[in-house]
Amino acid sequence: MMMQRKSVWSCFMLAVLMVLVLPLARNAGAQSGAAGSGKVHGLITDPSGAPAPAGTVTLYAGGLNSPNQDSQYAFPVDANGNYKGDNVKAGSYSIIFRAPNTPKDKVLDQLDNIQVTPGQDTEANFDMSRQAYLDKLTPEERKAITETRAKNAAILKENSTIKNLNGDLGKARQDDKDKNYADAAALMQKDANIKPDAAVLWIELGIAQAGLKQWPDAETNLQKGITMDQAAKKPDPGMEGAAQDKLGESYASDGKIPEAIAAYDAAAKVNPSGAGLYYENETIMMDRQGQTVPAAADAIVPSADKAIAADPNRPIPYFLKGRALVGKATIDPKTQKIVAPPGCQEAYQKYLSLAPTGQFAPEAKQILAEMEQTQSTSYKAGKH
Repeated sequence: MMMQRKSVWSCFMLAVLMVLVLPLARNAGAQSGAAGSGKVHGLITDPSGAPAPAGTVTLYAGGLNSPNQDSQYAFPVDANGNYKGDNVKAGSYSIIFRAPNTPKDKVLDQLDNIQVTPGQDTEANFDMSRQAYLDKLTPEERKAITETRAKNAAILKENSTIKNLNGDLGKARQDDKDKNYADAAALMQKDANIKPDAAVLWIELGIAQAGLKQWPDAETNLQKGITMDQAAKKPDPGMEGAAQDKLGESYASDGKIPEAIAAYDAAAKVNPSGAGLYYENETIMMDRQGQTVPAAADAIVPSADKAIAADPNRPIPYFLKGRALVGKATIDPKTQKIVAPPGCQEAYQKYLSLAPTGQFAPEAKQILAEMEQTQSTSYKAGKH
């Protein structure tokens, strides 16, 4: 998730269009010129100096109150504040600019006596930050512009900061991918201090710290980012799910099994589309920690069952479930055959049906074969 920039123009227009709409001026002195056609183009900038992202430029031949009103031209303003028009009859024009919501009897700016020359491209820019434009406004209108400029300056500064932070986010994620966790952690710690209200920065910091196996720090910062995103106007389920997933890994690695399971459950709840992946990761972590933490060993099968229910096409949960169950197998004293707990054989068979050449296929095949043989010695499950 990247941080969003704010629009300077939208803030400007909200505050300024209410005061800058000027009465439509009339210019009776201009006269239409010689035959032939030319072009006209220009840039529209608002009183803050920012390009106007929309509107219409209209040309009136012979002045705005000339009877020759049927010779007017209208050209749209693009998102960059530019307009252009072809096949304009040569002559003198009054040119006006209206924003999309400007009343028909009002204008935002007006240029008079603009000469269009046959075969030439005339430039006519609307610079609403010019002093002559501002001098026509009331003190209240000028005050509003001053306040808006200050707000715009703050927005531009914040946008510049966000641009830099987004660049850092990209670098930190690449560092994580390359296992340069220390570089990623240092960069995200610096940026989180610059913009402490950005949830994504704390989450990325926690991810890097998890890569460094700094479990308590990772837990603290991942939870901080999650809490901030939950309180946001528009929470990001994908980001929260990934953060809860990494938090589960951190808790499990730290020996906090109940907290880990709760984090994985929270990941699946906030982002159901990723539940299969999250629960598979939970099963892997329970299997990994189960060698030394009894609570994790006890959680392998329930975690695998959640993963299978969420996405029955993931092979790893079946294998880990089978391996956890086969560790509890016994030997029938009469037949000397392995007696596996219910669901064990089926889990191995399902793994092989989904991943017949998978990483654990040889082990699964061997165990299934041994279940059909008479055992001369005590059966020992494979290592986790």
